[in-house]
Amino acid sequence: MKTIPVNELTGGEYLAKPVKLSDNQTLYYEGTCLYMKHIETLVSSDVKEVVIFEPEVLSPHEKQIIKEEIKEDCTSKMHDVMEHYTVNDSGIKEISEAANEIVDDIFTRDEIIDRVYDIRERSSDLYDHSIMVASLSIITALKMNLSRWEIYDIGVGSLLHDMGLRYISVPYQDVNPEEEFDPDSLFEYKKHTLYGFSSVEKETWMSNESKKIILFHHERLDKSGYPFKQVVMPIGVRIVAIADAFDDILCGIGVKRGNVRQALDYIRNGRDILFEGRIVDYFLEFIAAYPVGTTVITNTGDEAVVIEQNEHFTDRPKIKMIMDHNGNIYEGEKVIDLLENEEISIESVRES
Repeated sequence: MKTIPVNELTGGEYLAKPVKLSDNQTLYYEGTCLYMKHIETLVSSDVKEVVIFEPEVLSPHEKQIIKEEIKEDCTSKMHDVMEHYTVNDSGIKEISEAANEIVDDIFTRDEIIDRVYDIRERSSDLYDHSIMVASLSIITALKMNLSRWEIYDIGVGSLLHDMGLRYISVPYQDVNPEEEFDPDSLFEYKKHTLYGFSSVEKETWMSNESKKIILFHHERLDKSGYPFKQVVMPIGVRIVAIADAFDDILCGIGVKRGNVRQALDYIRNGRDILFEGRIVDYFLEFIAAYPVGTTVITNTGDEAVVIEQNEHFTDRPKIKMIMDHNGNIYEGEKVIDLLENEEISIESVRES
C-alpha cells in the first residue's frame, strides 16, 4: 500500500484505508474502487491524500452485480422520482424502466447466478441503497426460480421500498431509532412504510405485490416488525426484507452502520426467527464473507488482502499475503487459494 496525493489519482485505484473527514465521519471505506466521481468528491471535501493498494495487489476480478452504466442510469431515474414525485405524477413510471433495466441485465448474463459478489459497507445515499436492495432481491428470486413477472414486481417494489423516508422529518442515517429516538420520533420513523405505500396506492401500473413490498418490508416472522406485526407475507416481501436488512447495516439506513460480517451475522442469526430460513440460505450463497480488498488475519497470524472470490465458497477466497505474524513484509507475489489450501483459514478481519 502507498500514500498518494488526491490530485495524482487517475481512477481505478483501490483504497487501502478508509477516508475520514474532519469530523471523523467515514467518506469512503477500505476497498472502495475510486472512480472519477469519487475523486471529485475527495477534492470538494478538501481531502489531500489517500492510502491505496499497490497496483499489483488487487486482482481485477471483483464481481459487480449490475453494470456501472446501468447503475448510473437507474440512479438518475431514482433521483428524479424521489426528489420530484407527487401523488398521481406519471413520472414515477420511470421506475418501471429502471426495474426492467436491472432485470434484463441480470437475466442476460448466464453466469450471474453462480457468482459470489463483493458487497461492502459504505456511506450510501437512498438511491444507491434502493438499487442495491433491488439487485440483491432479484438475484435471490432468480436463484429461487421465480417467474420473470414475479421478479419484475420484486424489482419495482424494492426500488421504491424506502420511498416513504422522503416524507418523514426525523433523521434515519447511521442512527439506532429504538435506542436514540423518543417515542414520538420512533413512531414517526416507523410510519415511513405507510407513507410510501399511500403515495403509490392508486398507481394502476404497479402490481399489488410491489405495493405490499413497500408496506411490509420491515415486518418480521416473530412479530417484532412493523407497521402491523404481520407474519404471513408474500414471497416478494420476504425476499426484500432480507436484502433490505442486510444492506441497511452496510450503509446505515435506519440502523448504526456496520461491516459485512455484522450484516451477515444478523441475517444468519435471524434465520427462521426474523426471516424465512430457505430464503436466507439462498441469499447467503452469493454474498462474499470477505469482499475483495478486505484485510484479513489468518489462523497462522499472518496478514493478507482478499484479491478474488471462489464461486460457491463465500468464505474461502484467494488472498495475497502481506505480512507474517512476526511483522515481516512478504516480498514478491505470494497468493494463496483457500479453496486449495485447507490448512489456512481466515480468523478475523483487520478493523480499520
